[in-house]
Amino acid sequence: MTETRAIYTLWLREVKRYFRERVRPVSSFIQPALWLIIFGAGFSGLARGSVLPPGISFQVFLFPGIIAQTMLFTSMFMGISVIWDREFGFLKEILVAPVSRGSIFVGKMLGNSTDAIIQGVITFMLGFLIQVPLDLLVFIAALPIMVMMTFGLVCIGLTIASSMTSLESFGVIQSFVTLPIFFTSSALFPLSTAPGWLQAVTYFNPMTYGVDALRAIVLRGAMPSLFPLYIDILVVGAFDLAMILLGTHMFSRRK
Repeated sequence: MTETRAIYTLWLREVKRYFRERVRPVSSFIQPALWLIIFGAGFSGLARGSVLPPGISFQVFLFPGIIAQTMLFTSMFMGISVIWDREFGFLKEILVAPVSRGSIFVGKMLGNSTDAIIQGVITFMLGFLIQVPLDLLVFIAALPIMVMMTFGLVCIGLTIASSMTSLESFGVIQSFVTLPIFFTSSALFPLSTAPGWLQAVTYFNPMTYGVDALRAIVLRGAMPSLFPLYIDILVVGAFDLAMILLGTHMFSRRK
């Protein structure tokens, strides 16, 4: 019961912190909107009549990738909460509490994941602006994929932050990790148009499988998927498990 209460308390703290910073929901709406409207419109002419099926605009193709991008950037940024907690002494207090380090890590992971999922849902609503055929069933089907993606990505941010000593160091390492994950995930381009070496790299990126699953669900099979949906789910699930175990181990080593 003590472990469960600790997890719930840390989850609730992260969620309350998110809603107190009112600028974050606003920024989570503006940034993906700019990607979809400006970047999507700017490159739509290049994609027209190429590998995209008839009736699928580049903006519609890009939409699932921007959802994944929002959750990736948000999830990685959430790791900064560990550094802030260390700076203000809160981390020291919870580390000496009579609960396991694993429960502390899981509580922060669930709280940060909830924040990232909220921003992903806000981005999901942008689909109506570019006439993506969305409905409640599509959202219900896409939500579990979004949750699974967020768990692993948040664990990366927390794992990195647990070994950092300053905000500056975290910012540098975060960009070094986030940008390659994003740009090699097929979020911005059809994989069939990429050179062979980039395709090979993309297959080793777990975010590729999350984006592929989201694209299959949102586009309702209007565009061929890279992998069967069950393969996407298995890879993302294995990635989540590996990152939770690694993150718990790294967090447990903190003194």
